[in-house]
Amino acid sequence: MTDKVAMEATVAERGQITLPKAVRDALGLTKGTQLKVELDGGRIILRKNVDDALSRMRGRIKLPPGMTTDDVMRDLRGRAPGDPFPAPDDET
Repeated sequence: MTDKVAMEATVAERGQITLPKAVRDALGLTKGTQLKVELDGGRIILRKNVDDALSRMRGRIKLPPGMTTDDVMRDLRGRAPGDPFPAPDDET
C-alpha cells in the first residue's frame, strides 16, 4: 500500500508538464522513458511502460556459454517453485 502525496505540475504552452523530481526518482523515469496515459473520469493516470523498457533490453545481455536464462535466474534466485528437489546423496 502506498501513501498518496499531492504534488503539483503546471501545463506549459504546448501541453507539456514536468513531473516532480520525487515522482521521477521513485519510478526511475529518465529521458526517453515512455509512459502510458489513461483517462479515468476527471483523472489522468500515467503508467510507466514496462514493456518498452524490456523490449529495449532484449538481446543486449550475453549469457555465459552453455547457460540458459532459466539457469541464470536459478543462480540469482535459488530453486524456483516446481523445480525438482536435488537427489539425495547415496549413503550406502
